[in-house]
Amino acid sequence: MTRKTLLITGASSGIGAATAVMAASDHDLALHYNGNRAGVEATALAARARGARVSLLRSDLSDPETVTDLFAQFDAAHDRLDGLVNNAGVLDRAQPVTEFTAARVARIVAVNLTSPMLVAGQAARRMHEGAAIVNISSVAAKFGSPNQYVDYAATKGGLEVFSKGLAQELAPRGIRVTAVRPGIIATDIHAKGGEPDRVDRLAPSLPMRRAGTADEVARAVLWLLSDHASYVTDSVLDVSGGR
Repeated sequence: MTRKTLLITGASSGIGAATAVMAASDHDLALHYNGNRAGVEATALAARARGARVSLLRSDLSDPETVTDLFAQFDAAHDRLDGLVNNAGVLDRAQPVTEFTAARVARIVAVNLTSPMLVAGQAARRMHEGAAIVNISSVAAKFGSPNQYVDYAATKGGLEVFSKGLAQELAPRGIRVTAVRPGIIATDIHAKGGEPDRVDRLAPSLPMRRAGTADEVARAVLWLLSDHASYVTDSVLDVSGGR
């Protein structure tokens, strides 16, 4: 049986890396990264050990013009596309909106919203009936992240609206589009936002009294990509421990 091919953006760590390794037993993989070459190579090594053919695609999604080159790299390495996980995302240091700069907001919008929209559009051109797209949102889209990451939350809310519209556009072609909304997940994104202790600090206040793991999110993503979710589209799945 022909192996499916899955493209994952932001695959060098966290949810992207966990999804790649978990998918590797029955997917070939195109793994996008930007600066963390060592991280994506570690992901690729683990995926290859599970039988996947893996290509590495470098692109700085803070410049949406690079999306075209990302797919040129993809086309040179793969002849089919069955799934996309739009996972790449960034945040900045916690600040109230009154301290935001235009440069900060422009970068977050470019990486978290503009580029994922363009990536999904390019992916859809290459997809066929039965293919699927999963966009990685955040519970921040529900709560707004006041005094911390309102710009990040706004982009994730926009990504969910985009998912809804794209799902309706692609449904007649038999291509499904969904979103996953992780809660507090133990990944390095918190340290990148200047709060390395955020998970430990917030975990006791969560309904399940703990943070989630990247593997727990990855399992949800892979279910949505699979034929087990063949009648699921235009949906957002919370993986947030009840938050």
